Amino acid sequence: MVMTLEADYAVRIVDVLARARQKVDAHTISNKTKVPLRFALKILRKLVAGELIVSYKGAHGGYVLARSAEEITLLQVIESVEGPYMLNRCQQDEYSCVHTADCRFHEIYDKVSKMVREELGSYTFAALSAPGQCKHKKEG
Repeated sequence: MVMTLEADYAVRIVDVLARARQKVDAHTISNKTKVPLRFALKILRKLVAGELIVSYKGAHGGYVLARSAEEITLLQVIESVEGPYMLNRCQQDEYSCVHTADCRFHEIYDKVSKMVREELGSYTFAALSAPGQCKHKKEG
């Protein structure tokens, strides 16, 4: 499986904002992340809607993190653009799996999805921005 390009771009955008620690305009974000401006603006809107970043309008406008980089995880960013992470569509409530009652795979998919969510949730942008290493939010 491969993470969507939109989620990858969202992670890059939040990383730029976490490292900047100040307001950054959309053009600068686009240039630093190599994300086309039009696509960056679409993702920025989703991140604002997800309350991960704040948008400032006007000539001196731009974007900043809505809270500290210690409080924003990879999972939150990915899910803000993709929705809840799950391995298989049969895990969605609105999806009617014909094998739900006796599906051997549903339990496995749930378990793997939970493990991935926990791992992505353990990385904060503060830890990821630290020079030279990736640190987990949760130690141990």
